[in-house]
This record gives sequence, structure tokens and C-alpha cells, in this order.
Amino acid sequence: MSYIVPIGPYHPALEEPIHAKLYTEGEVIRDAEVFVGYNHRGIEKLATERNAIQTLVLVERVCGICSHSHAWAYAMAVEAINGVEVPKRGEYVRVITGELERLHSHFLWIGIALHIIGHDSMFMHVWDERECIMDMLEELSGNRVNYAMVTIGGARRDISDELRLSIEKRLDKLTDSLNRVIELCVNDKTVALRTKGVGVLTTADALKMGAIGPHARASGVDVDVRRDAPYSAYADFDFKVPVVESCDVYARVVVRLLECAESISIIRQALANLPSGPINLGNKLPKIKAGEFTSRHEAPRGQLIYKVVGDGGFNNHRVSIHVPSFKNTPTVPVMLRGNTVADAGLIIASIDPCFSCLDR
Repeated sequence: MSYIVPIGPYHPALEEPIHAKLYTEGEVIRDAEVFVGYNHRGIEKLATERNAIQTLVLVERVCGICSHSHAWAYAMAVEAINGVEVPKRGEYVRVITGELERLHSHFLWIGIALHIIGHDSMFMHVWDERECIMDMLEELSGNRVNYAMVTIGGARRDISDELRLSIEKRLDKLTDSLNRVIELCVNDKTVALRTKGVGVLTTADALKMGAIGPHARASGVDVDVRRDAPYSAYADFDFKVPVVESCDVYARVVVRLLECAESISIIRQALANLPSGPINLGNKLPKIKAGEFTSRHEAPRGQLIYKVVGDGGFNNHRVSIHVPSFKNTPTVPVMLRGNTVADAGLIIASIDPCFSCLDR
């Protein structure tokens, strides 16, 4: 018998509102539609009424999980328009904060995925280890969510020798914890039964629909802005881009776990080779010169794009934000087809969606 089953806009498996309409035969999904737009906050319009420093505060609140990425991408665009060169030490501090944020984002998502499939013991274990990352971010920035580490021309807070040693010590503990989590997720039968062969997005479909970030890399698409178009200090670091070709929810779990290991490696390299010198060019309020620039940044969920247009005044003339979830959300109906209603929440969550980012 045919049914139309609504998922959302409020649903226990979804942290943010989205509406998916499932067309089913029995409990098998034959087709699906996704509707967004429940979170619109007018961020881009508000940015035109603010100067560069005020905009950093604003765009950090586009997303609570990748707030540093938004501030960093915006700052890179303004710095390019104004011809500003960020001190090397400031770039390293930005990278360290960004990779800690990636670790936090991936640990948070893995925990939520385990919760959705009903494996609450592993969910609590992963989120307990996530606290180690939160402690490092709090020690580095003073904040657990919006870190306020970026200013135009560099970073706002430096890393002392004492802090560097503390982070390195915490990374040792986190590495052991990550290896344990990888072992549990890869070998656990419950995880395998609920994720292998579920929510398949083929490489061809991922390319055709423009999937990006870990979601694309879990479908065999080898793409990462940090490597393909290095920005900031990423050209200084040696790291791999994990790619998995099974194209299912299991692959999305594995890719994010492997990326965590690479992020730890990048942070270690940055701490070991932290350049001397200043971290910024001062905290003066800059005018945004007449011109425009488009910056690309590899946020935890994928490529984040900021286009900033200046007219020579203190305020932005235009800020256009293109977020990873905007590219990945259209793949959801494709992944839902042929699966059961019971797996719908997990499949939607498997793109690591940020619908607040998407709606801005």
C-alpha cells in the first residue's frame, strides 16, 4: 500500500528543522522530496549594515559548530581585497583552531549518528571523548562554541609554550581515544547492520549533484580545498585526504574518523613548527576597499565560499555565503530511494547537515 510519510520539520532524529516527504510502498521509500527554509535569519542582509569587525561576530553565528570557518573565510576575503598579508604565526594559529574545530565537528556527528541508530553506550563514549577537544578549544580561545580567534589581519589570541605543551599532552590522550573509537565503529555489528549498504550515493551521482566535503569523499570523490587550492598555511603541512568508495552511511562514518587522525597530525605539525613573530597586524577597524574577492575554505562539512564586495567604506557592500549543506542537501532524495522509513532519519543526518547554515 502507498503512503506519504512526513519526516520533520520536527523529528527526534533531526537537530534542526527540515521537512522530507517520503513516498512509500509499505515501508520502502520509492521517492522523496526535501523542503528547507525554516531557519532563515537574514545574515547576508545584516552583514551589509556592519563593519568588518562586527561582521566577524555576525558570521561566527551562522553556525555554532563551524563558527571559526565562517569568520576565517570572511577574513580571507577582506584581507585579499585590502591586500593584507597575515603574519605566518597568525596563520598557524588559525590552522590549529580550524583543525580542532574539525575534530569537534566530526566527533559530535559520529556521536549523533550512533545515537540515531540506537547505540547509546557508544554515543556517550564518543561524546565523553569529545569533551577533550572542547577543553582544548576552551583553553586556546576561552570559549567552547564561538571561539572569536579571527581578526582582520591574523589571529586574536597567541599560543604560549605552556599552552602548546598542554595541547600536545591532550592530543596524546585524544589519539588513544580516537583509535579506540575507530576500533569500536569498524568492528561493531550493530553499526555495520545499520550503516552498510544504507543510503548509497554513487560516485556518478555525487559528481552530477556536486556533493562536497566528507560526504563526497565517502562516495569516492577525491576533493579537498586544503590540498587542491592551498590557502593560509596548509601548503606547509603533510596530510592525506581520506577517500572511501563504498558510498554508503558506513563510508561516511569511516571518512570522518580517518579525517580526525589527519587533523591531529596537522595540529601536531603546526605546534612543532610554530613560527616566531606577531599573530596579527593590530586590531584597528579597517575600511573595505572598493573591490571584490571570493574565498574558498574547507570547513568540516566541505567547501565554504564567501564572496565579499567592498565600496571603500567601513561596511560591507555585499556578503554572499555559499555553505556545504547547500550542495549536499539535494543528494538526500537520491539516497533515500530504495531504503526503509526506519533508516530515513539516519540517511538525512549522514550528510552532517547544518540547516541553520543552509538557510542563513
